[in-house]
Amino acid sequence: MTSLWLDRAHGKVYPTLGAGSRFDHVVVGGGLTGVTTALLLARGGASVALLEARSLGAAATGNTTAKLSLLQGTHLSSIAKKHSQATLRAYVDANREGQQWLLRFCADHGIDTQRAAAFTYAQTPSGTARVEAELAACRVGGLDARWVDELELPFPTYGSVCVEDQAQFDPMAVLRGVADAAEAHGAVIFENTRVTGVKGDVVQTEHGDIRAGTVVLATGTPILDRGGFFARLEPDRSYALAFEVPGPVPHGMYLSADQPTRSLRYAPDPRGDLLLVGGNGHVVGRESAAQSQVDDLIEWTRTYWPGAELTHRWSAQDYSPIDGLPYVGPLLPGSDHVLVATGYSKWGMTNAVAAALAISGRIFGGHPQWARVLETWRPRELAGLATAAKTNGGVGLAMVSGWLRAELHGDGIAPAEGVGRVRRSDLRPVATCTVDGKTTTVSAICPHLYGIVGWNDAEKTWDCPLHGSRFAPDGSVLEGPATRALTPRD
Repeated sequence: MTSLWLDRAHGKVYPTLGAGSRFDHVVVGGGLTGVTTALLLARGGASVALLEARSLGAAATGNTTAKLSLLQGTHLSSIAKKHSQATLRAYVDANREGQQWLLRFCADHGIDTQRAAAFTYAQTPSGTARVEAELAACRVGGLDARWVDELELPFPTYGSVCVEDQAQFDPMAVLRGVADAAEAHGAVIFENTRVTGVKGDVVQTEHGDIRAGTVVLATGTPILDRGGFFARLEPDRSYALAFEVPGPVPHGMYLSADQPTRSLRYAPDPRGDLLLVGGNGHVVGRESAAQSQVDDLIEWTRTYWPGAELTHRWSAQDYSPIDGLPYVGPLLPGSDHVLVATGYSKWGMTNAVAAALAISGRIFGGHPQWARVLETWRPRELAGLATAAKTNGGVGLAMVSGWLRAELHGDGIAPAEGVGRVRRSDLRPVATCTVDGKTTTVSAICPHLYGIVGWNDAEKTWDCPLHGSRFAPDGSVLEGPATRALTPRD
C-alpha cells in the first residue's frame, strides 16, 4: 500500500546518524511537525538535528489526505461539548495561524496549493443534527461558515456546513520544501536513525548516542512512556484510495458527519484530476478484517462513480486525545528538557504547524497566547475523564482477549500467502505470517506494554491493539510508541 504522495516523491536521501555530536535541539520525527519545528529552531540560530526512524514523511504526513482546513468534520462541535467558548476560539486561532504560515511558506517557495471550499455533510437524515451543531461551533469559533443544501456529489446528502477558501496540496512536496529550508538554515537531517530513549541530555539511537539541550518528540505518539501519553490517546487507522474516474471530479473537500466516514477531495495529476476517497477508520489492531474496510471503500466509490479505476491505496494512523485538544508542551510537568506534540485528531496539517510554532515560541520565549489551550498538563483535561475511562477500558479488554486467543490456538502449518496467525509455541504467543513467499515467525508480544499483536490483512503488518504500535512481517518497528522490534523466533 503506497500513497499517491509517496509514489510521487523522489526527494533527497539523508544519511544515518554518526554518534558523538551535540546539538542545542534534537527533533525526533520527520513528519510535518518535526521538520517545521527544525526549521523554526534553526531560523532562530540554534544548532538543530532532526532524527527520523525511516524516511521523511513515512508515517502520517506521507499518508494523509492533506486538507489544510479550519472546518474539520465535526471536531469543533466535539471540542465545544467539553470546553468553553474561549477555548474553542483559541483552538481555531491556533489552526488558523498554522494554516496561514504554511500557505505563506508555499507561496514564497513556489509550492503548488489548491484553494477549495470545505464541507461537512450529512449522509443520512439523522446526521443533520451533527452538521447543525458543527455550524453553530464554527460560528462560535469565529469562522465564516454557512449552510448549504445542494452539493456537487452523486449520492444523497441531507445538508452541509461550508467554509470557503480552504486549501489542499501534495504533502510530500510541502514536506520536502520545508526540509530544504531547514537545511538551508543549518539544520542537519538524519534518516534511518531510530531513537530508543532519552536519559538526561543523552539521546540514545540505534547508531549511538548524541547530546541535546532540548529534545522535541514529534513522533505521532510520544516514544517515551514518561507522562503516560499512551493512556491519554487513542490510535486510529483509516484508509484512502485514489481513482481515475470518467467525467468530472468534485472540486470541494468533503467529509461526512455520520458513519461510515466518507472523505472526498481531488488531486491534480498529469492524467487529469484524480478522485481521493477516504474513511472506514477503526482503532488500531482491533479490526479483524482490515481488507474488508478497503474493499468496502472501493465498492462504494464504484457505485457512485461507475468506471472508477483504482490507482493507489494507502492508510494512515492518527491519535485522538481524551479531551479533544492536542498536547503540545513538556513531556513531564515542570521540565522543558523534553517537549512533545501529539493528538491532532486526524487534522495534522494545520495542527502540525501550530504545534511547531508553539514549541519554538516556548523555547525562544515568544509563546503565542493561543498555545496555552494546547498545553500538555492542563486542568481542563478533566473534561475528558469519561473518554479516558472508555479508551483505557478498551485497552484492558484488548489485552485480556489477545492473551486468551493466543492460548486457545495451538501449533499449525505455515499460513497461506498474505495470511498471519498468532499461535502457541512452548506456551508463548508467537506470530507467524507468509508474505512474498517467505514465512516468518516472531514473538507476538508487543515490547511496549506486552499486548498481543494481530494480523492486518490489508497492509500485511502486525498491529498492537493496545496503543497502536505496528510492525513489519519480520517484526521491525513501523510506528507507534514501541521502539524495539518483535523478537525473532525459530
